[in-house]
Amino acid sequence: MVVDVSESKAPKEHDKKETGSLSARITRQLLFDITEGCYSSEKRLPPEVVMARELGVSRNLLRDCLSAMEREGFISRRRGVGTIINRHVLNVAVRLDLEEEFLDMVTHSGHTAGVAFVNIDYVEATEVVAKHFEIPEGTRMFRAIRLITANGKPAIYCEDYVPATLIKEDLYVPKDSNAPIFTFLEEACHTEVYMDLTEIRPVVATEQLSQLLAVPLGAPLLYM
Repeated sequence: MVVDVSESKAPKEHDKKETGSLSARITRQLLFDITEGCYSSEKRLPPEVVMARELGVSRNLLRDCLSAMEREGFISRRRGVGTIINRHVLNVAVRLDLEEEFLDMVTHSGHTAGVAFVNIDYVEATEVVAKHFEIPEGTRMFRAIRLITANGKPAIYCEDYVPATLIKEDLYVPKDSNAPIFTFLEEACHTEVYMDLTEIRPVVATEQLSQLLAVPLGAPLLYM
């Protein structure tokens, strides 16, 4: 897995960052309300003016949150009908089109997620990594390698790369080495991921991967 967060994606102004954080919190609250909270048995959401008052936010900010939820398919807004809750979408256990961390993905699939090992270091960008980021080969990169397990068995081998120039905290030490790359980007790079583009293609297990994932050499795998 390769994560690319360019400088242009980071909020430039303090107020924009605060607004973005508030929008994320309100969106999470709304998702909780429609899955487990006060709207869990409802087919539609209340009018915007009612929700804005209950949440204590402006209608403009609420509309931004609802637009984000609509883009992800959780709700549908129709003139004259209202805001419909799409239960069939909410009930999907795993979706690759959302910014979901691998540990959460394993858990939502009904398994117990764990991390077998973590290795964090700085390396030079290889030809393959440099091509992904459109940077010169040899550029200094932060790299985090994790082996994620499902019910104690190896399931996902993950390598995350971040250009060292994006790291704002020179002496950054992660509070939790098992934390997802999204946490690192927020704490060390002072930015939030707004899009996670996943490429999926079939590959076969190399000697290294066959040992790490405990599968036969040449076994079919999914590369993401």
